[in-house]
Amino acid sequence: MSPLRIRPAHRDDVPAIVAMLADDPLGAAREDLADPRPYDTAYDRVQADAGQHLVVAERDGTVVGTLQLSIIPGLSRRGATRSIIEGVRVAREERGSGLGTELVTWAVEESRRLGCTLVQLTSDASRTDARRFYERLGFVASHVGLKLQLDD
Repeated sequence: MSPLRIRPAHRDDVPAIVAMLADDPLGAAREDLADPRPYDTAYDRVQADAGQHLVVAERDGTVVGTLQLSIIPGLSRRGATRSIIEGVRVAREERGSGLGTELVTWAVEESRRLGCTLVQLTSDASRTDARRFYERLGFVASHVGLKLQLDD
């Protein structure tokens, strides 16, 4: 298998990222591949925020994975900086190849490099395989996550 390259996402990567976000039952209900405008606007907002790191994993010039790493300074935990890993996706043909482990390991190491003392992530409660995956990487289900959907 060719080597994997993890790099910052470019604007022309957005369609591939959105396709991966939509490539499961939950994402298919949330994403709209027909209208790229909201994704282009979101990409611009992410790029404008120095605390956001949207990356892709590329193999042989093809985007095969993605995640977003958010760096959040705070007062709790003695002024700790934490990171949040969001939107982890692996292209269907790469699932089971170890790419997800490489992506999340990159995010943890990048968090360390950026001075974070805690890495957090959430996974939809229905994604039992994803939860097992994160637990194998050392993540602990220590909190209960809650969400409030706001009207668009």
